[in-house]
Parts: sequence; structure tokens; C-alpha cells
Amino acid sequence: MIINLISQILLGLLTIYVAYKFIRSIQLVPQQKAYIVERLGKFQKTLGPGFHALVPFFDKVQYRQDLREETIEVEQQECFTIDNVKVEVDGVIYLTVTDPVNASYGITDYRFAAVQLAQTTTRSIIGRMNLDDTFEDRAIINKEVVKVLSEMENSWGIRVLRYEIKNIVTPHTIQQAMERQMTAERDRRATIAKSEGIMQSTINDAEGTKSEIINRSEGEMQRRINEAEGVAQEIEALANAMAISIEEIADALSSEKGKEAMQMRLAEKYLNQLSKLARSQNDIIIPTDITNYDAIMEGLSLDKISIIPEKKES
Repeated sequence: MIINLISQILLGLLTIYVAYKFIRSIQLVPQQKAYIVERLGKFQKTLGPGFHALVPFFDKVQYRQDLREETIEVEQQECFTIDNVKVEVDGVIYLTVTDPVNASYGITDYRFAAVQLAQTTTRSIIGRMNLDDTFEDRAIINKEVVKVLSEMENSWGIRVLRYEIKNIVTPHTIQQAMERQMTAERDRRATIAKSEGIMQSTINDAEGTKSEIINRSEGEMQRRINEAEGVAQEIEALANAMAISIEEIADALSSEKGKEAMQMRLAEKYLNQLSKLARSQNDIIIPTDITNYDAIMEGLSLDKISIIPEKKES
């Protein structure tokens, strides 16, 4: 009786275990996942996304690999530059699994291995650089780390997409020295910029003064030219007017009664001059023979005007 009960219990347990194994043989693989199946301890196949049925008691999912890009923190470590300055450096690795089989069997833990290789490579690169270069050439360090990690892609089944240094921490004394150096550099640049500004301002003032002097001289020159041209035009106009007047007088004299008219005009001028002279001297001026008006007029006749001949050049 007891033996039958024990047998039923064992049979029930065996049935439950077999059912559990059959249920576990059904695998639903999510997207961007890869399952590594072993049969009796040996690699059998890789399961992609979807529904899969395995052979119970023989097949087993040994590894589950995530094919998405993942971020791995690289812990802070101490490094020494070529000028013997200690710095602490940390970073981030971005990688993805490209071969699930090699990622499972090529190395025990590719994440830990990638971090260790990145740290050693970083120490080696910084050890060949000056302190200033470590801050300026971060891109070079990142590129070299990615290059070294890329050499292990085939054997580890991963692809390193990029590596970024997050922080480079220097000792407090070095930070103070660097701050003083940066302050001095900023002061130097400010002094140079100020002196260049003063120099440019002086040059601009000199150029402005020069341009002003040139403009004034050109204006004065143009003014004198305009005045000279005005005087020349005035002289020319007077000469033309005199020439026209002389021509008109000559025409008048050549006409009939022209000489008599001119004689009367000269007599009028003569009498006017005598009158002005008398008023200026408060005296009365009377010609010597005022009764002989015809003789006076005859003296003013145009026929008695003599023309002085021009002197010939010797």
C-alpha cells in the first residue's frame, strides 16, 4: 500500500518534470536578441527572433546575447603624463555584439575585457603625452582606444563604435597653476588687444588728419584757381567792353556830325571838371579869355589832338 503510494507520487513528480522540460523547450526569442543553444554540452545553433521548439532533455539555451548598442562605464583610473603629472581619467565605451557565438565562446566576459583594454590603452597613450596635450588632444586618445579595441572584434564578436573620455582630473596644485597660467594668458591677450586698438586708433587719427589736410589744400588750390579764372574773365570782359566802346566811338566819329558831337561832349566834360576843381579848393576858376568861347572850343577840337607816335625798339 505504501509502496504504491510512493510509486504514484514519484510518477506524478516525473510527469511534472517531463511537462516542465517540454514547456522549457519552447522558446520565444525577442527582437534584437540571440540565444545560443547547446546539445549535450556542444554548440548546436543560434536562435533568432521568433518561436522555436527545442528537443527536451538534449537542447539547452546556454547564453542569451543582447544585440543592441550598449554603454559601458570605464571607471576612473590614475595615469601619469610624460612630464610626471598624475591625472585621473574615466570614460565610456559604446559597443554592440555582432557575432553572438564568439561573444559567448570567444571570451568569458567581453564587457569586463573591453573595459580593461580601454584602461590600459588610455594609460599607455597618456604616458606619451604632456599634460596640456591630454586636454587638447582628447579626440586622439579616443581614436587610439577605439583602434585597439577594434582589433579584438573578430575574436570577441563585438564592434566598438566609439570611446569618449568623460573627465580628466588633475591634482589641486596643478589646477591652481593652470588657473594662474590661464589668467596670465588672458591678461597678455587683453594687453595685446588694447595696444593694437590704441595703435589702430592712432593710425586712423593720422589718416584722418592727413585726409583733412589734403582736402583743405585741394580746396584752397581750387579756390585760388577759381579766383584767378574769375579775374581773368573779368579782365577779358573789360577788354572786350573797352574794345567795343572804342569801336563804337570810332563809328560815331566817322559818321556825319560825329566830330561836332564829340567836341560838345569834351566841352561839357571840361566845364564839369572846372566846376569840381573850384568846389574842392573853395576858389573860382575862370579861363584866361572867357569872352572868347570859340577859341576855347577850338582848343578842345579833335583836330588839335595829336597822337604820340610809338617808340620803335632799337
